[in-house]
Amino acid sequence: MGILLECRNLTKKYGQKEAVSNLTVTMGSGRIIGLLGPNGSGKTTLIKMINGLLTPTSGEVFIQGEKPGLITHGLVSYLPDKNYLNRRLKVYQLLDYFEDFYQDFNREKAEHMLQDLQIDSGMRLKAMSKGTLEKMQLILVMSREARLYVLDEPIAGVDPAARDYILRTIISNYNPEATVLISTHLIADIEQVLDDVIFIKQGRLELFAPVDVIREKEGKSVDTLFREVFRC
Repeated sequence: MGILLECRNLTKKYGQKEAVSNLTVTMGSGRIIGLLGPNGSGKTTLIKMINGLLTPTSGEVFIQGEKPGLITHGLVSYLPDKNYLNRRLKVYQLLDYFEDFYQDFNREKAEHMLQDLQIDSGMRLKAMSKGTLEKMQLILVMSREARLYVLDEPIAGVDPAARDYILRTIISNYNPEATVLISTHLIADIEQVLDDVIFIKQGRLELFAPVDVIREKEGKSVDTLFREVFRC
């Protein structure tokens, strides 16, 4: 298993406050990894540095040996924590845009997922519910043949049925040689799909371990351990 993502002594400061503090972690291919921590723990800041949207105060990020930039934009498929789609557009127009912009966009896969959800390709986004918009964003992200999928809170704010669909979509539609990094604080809902977990607390790495090792070593679920570490 080769190294896909590497963070070396990564730090991001806002004034005197450290959102991410001296974080070092290496992730391989073919894993579904949970980036876990309460709100304000530094998860989104870390994700934005991985995607090149924020510049580290110190330290470095490498994706397949490359620093975030034009090359890595072709390797990473990113789902932000806020909706970014133009709601005046119709679904097929979004598919056209992604197909033109991303060489690795698999339109056939996207259309198949739309059919599964019974979403009309002529539907405008402004007519969609919040849950359907969440699914629409995920369809676009997961239809790329990327090496790294970075999903920031993909199940927040949607109902349990929508969460189940989103998790099934993640499992069944990513390249098995790729890695999925999922940021969330809803551990119980997502634990069953994870291979590894990263606990991040106040910007610092608390734990990085396989889920099976946690269960065997600690004798408890990831959700239970999370609640103990973060006292929630």
